[in-house]
Amino acid sequence: MATKTPKEVRDTENNSPAALLHQLVKATLGAKKDADISQHFQYAVRVVSSNFAPSIESDEFHVAERIKRKLAREGRESDAAYFSELHRKLQSQGKLQNRWAILYFLLSLADSNKETKQKPSSAVIFGRGLPNLATSTPFVPRNLHQTPVASEIGSYSHSGTQSSGIGSGISSISGPTPTPHSYAPGNLTTPGVTVAHDPQSVGSRLAQMLIGGSQSHVTNPNLASASRGQVSEVTKRNASALSPEENTSFELAEVAIVRDLVYVFQGIDGKLIKYSYNEDAYRMDSQVGVPRPVRDLVHKLAELGWLFCKVKKYVEKKSQDKSFGLVGQSFTAALQQELTEYYRLLAVLEAQQQETDDAIEETSTSALTLFQLSVWTFDPLHRMKQLAILVDGCKDKKGGALASAIHSYTLHGDRSVRALVSHILKLVAFPLWKMLDKWIYDGLLEDKYHEFFVAADPSVKEEKLWHEKYTLRKSMVPSFIKMDQARQILLIGKSINFLRQVCKDHTPIIGKGTEEVIEKHSKYENTEMFLDQDLDNTFQEVIDKAYQDTSRKLLDVLHQRFKFLDHLKAMRRYLLLGQGDFIKHLMDLLQSDLVKQAQVLYLHNLTGVLETAIRATNAQYDDSEILDRLDVRLLELSPGDTGWDVFSLDYHVDGPISTVFTPQCKILYLRVFNFLWRAKRMEYILTQVWKDQMCNARLLKDIPELSPLLHHMHTLASEMVHFIHQMQYYINFEVMECSYDELWKRVNKANDLDHIISAHEVFLDTILKRSLLDEESQPLLTQLRVIFDLIVQFEGMQEEFFKTSLEELERRKSAERAIEERTEMGKWGTTELEEKEKKRLHQEFQRNFIPSERAKLRVLSQTLQDMVQKFLVMLTAHSDDSLRLLAVRLDFNEVYKAREPKLRSPVAYMKRKKREY
Repeated sequence: MATKTPKEVRDTENNSPAALLHQLVKATLGAKKDADISQHFQYAVRVVSSNFAPSIESDEFHVAERIKRKLAREGRESDAAYFSELHRKLQSQGKLQNRWAILYFLLSLADSNKETKQKPSSAVIFGRGLPNLATSTPFVPRNLHQTPVASEIGSYSHSGTQSSGIGSGISSISGPTPTPHSYAPGNLTTPGVTVAHDPQSVGSRLAQMLIGGSQSHVTNPNLASASRGQVSEVTKRNASALSPEENTSFELAEVAIVRDLVYVFQGIDGKLIKYSYNEDAYRMDSQVGVPRPVRDLVHKLAELGWLFCKVKKYVEKKSQDKSFGLVGQSFTAALQQELTEYYRLLAVLEAQQQETDDAIEETSTSALTLFQLSVWTFDPLHRMKQLAILVDGCKDKKGGALASAIHSYTLHGDRSVRALVSHILKLVAFPLWKMLDKWIYDGLLEDKYHEFFVAADPSVKEEKLWHEKYTLRKSMVPSFIKMDQARQILLIGKSINFLRQVCKDHTPIIGKGTEEVIEKHSKYENTEMFLDQDLDNTFQEVIDKAYQDTSRKLLDVLHQRFKFLDHLKAMRRYLLLGQGDFIKHLMDLLQSDLVKQAQVLYLHNLTGVLETAIRATNAQYDDSEILDRLDVRLLELSPGDTGWDVFSLDYHVDGPISTVFTPQCKILYLRVFNFLWRAKRMEYILTQVWKDQMCNARLLKDIPELSPLLHHMHTLASEMVHFIHQMQYYINFEVMECSYDELWKRVNKANDLDHIISAHEVFLDTILKRSLLDEESQPLLTQLRVIFDLIVQFEGMQEEFFKTSLEELERRKSAERAIEERTEMGKWGTTELEEKEKKRLHQEFQRNFIPSERAKLRVLSQTLQDMVQKFLVMLTAHSDDSLRLLAVRLDFNEVYKAREPKLRSPVAYMKRKKREY
């Protein structure tokens, strides 16, 4: 065996692990060649010999990537590129067999250098990250149980780690050496020195880059340990007040809790923290050794995971619900965006946790702590709470109701909450804005899931489109859209569809200036217009412009193409008896037919009479389209009805005009026509009565005993004429003309079809009420019909009276002519027998006919006065002022007031006033 030379022996000693470690310590401390570093060397031997191994596998690429990320985080991208080049050169040399350990060592030195504001000291370099006795479980390596140093080393070792080959090798060479207590971690106060490196060496340049470059990013390592000490002391002070069921010992490392919390943040049960169905929250096992303050902090942080699960479940459930609609899907998409941001936070926490797992020791000050985690999750927890509140507030809602629920949270006093909710609301309101845009410009209702506040019934036919097809869902009107605006929006789209479907008009609707408004609102982002109405009225301008264009177009089509105003005039002239000459001539022609029983009337005969009346009066000059719509109608028959009771005129309407003159309106017109026709008939009857009286009074002057009866009949007829004339004046002028004039003004000023329909309905309601056809006036109408029946009865009685009287007159004149003829022939004018017969007939006429007719007249006159007096009393108590004034006009000379005490007493007036108040 060859003997080594002294130089070879010296070189071997210089290359031994102990010598290399000694040189490394001296180089790291920057000590002089003859400086005493024994204490630091002993501490380095103790650390290297400890049972500690890094928590990562020997992966050179992984360590290199960590170094690059570290340099990039510190803003040293150029150094990262330079490191890559040096690492490539180091790999190409192939002389170093354990490059990953060298890189890991240099990285650890850089981390230790970062943790102090001063220059690196031995305590920081060699004592970094050793766990505190109070928070870790001691572990003693098997090969070091018998030595004093082994026990000391074991007291500082980390639980659960494995023995390192490098540490055990140095221990066997240098042996256990006691370390002074003053050099234990946290107590070393040796001032730091600069590390000397060979600038020609690749490793030296790597070390200089990592260690020297991190000196500008140092922190104080005592802060974390101080915080943990404060928690421990607070825990010990409160230990006596804790529940006996909870383990408040210090058995569990903080990094394990943090790792579980990161899982809980994702809604996943950890090993220590699990979801409790009884408490509906994440709870830590009570048997785990954790102080009470730490446990409370963990439970508070775990709330973020519970909130996340709540929001996530809602999103997953509603995303699969097809009936949730576009607005609901926008809401879930907005929530998913927020969850995506939350996932980014989780990714950052995962990276931080991974760095903690990759660190040399778990208690390193760079590890993610509970307090750091609470800071990281403060804003996300607040944000997730608001999302959970939104989810609860929007449960079982969709469409516009969902948007209203979200909009209510924009009134929150917290600016951050308002910003969050406003952002979500913009996304949620976007489908509503698209539906609104299609509706007000194209009349299209793209609402497959019934979310829009305008609803359509496809089963409704075109003739009922305006009244029944489109309605307003008040529950779906968003709270940021006013109810008046919603009605305007409904009217805009309804007008467009009415033009397209009913009027068959497909010409452009956009009017002058609309393009400028559209261009103006196109500058806004989607839903900003109707969400910011308090600050800007652009949305109202858009709605107003669309409303004006569509309404003007619709009214122009109705007036010009479909001649709505001409039809309105025709209804007034014919169904409301405004064409006087036509009505008078029609009554003259129908007189002989209408006195018959209703069963014997034929519609085609009456239609022919109507055409004759049209050709004989000014009605012939009306438009042929108007006259073609005029027709005869027979009402439902009742036993004993005459033609007067069932005859009625009719006016056929169709197309867009039927939207105003609906079937219900036509029924009301027929009711009014029947009343006006009956009143006109009374006027016609009394006119005939007056004619008969004027003619027959001259003829019957030869019967002087009839003079009192004729006078009585004349006064009774005058009383009836006065009553009917006053009623006709009131109906024709105060009711019909005034109401129609008001209707005409409102129709010409109408801004849309709804205004026309409303004005027409008000017109009908007014004439129904003032013509005694409403429910309140039913007793008055019944009383008036009794008076009308008395007039008809008087006509019949007068006809019988004049018939009998004219027969008596003809008999007397025949007897006188016979006497004259005989006298001229030279004979006696009469015989005694004839004189007796003549005297007998004359006495019989005076004894039977005249008293009977006088009694009939008296009864009829008294009945008429009683009915009129009762009618006046009822008028006086009516709530309508015009009807009360009618009572004054009917009794202008106070004849009835003198006879009726109720009209003289103010009791009726006081009762009426009391009822009004």
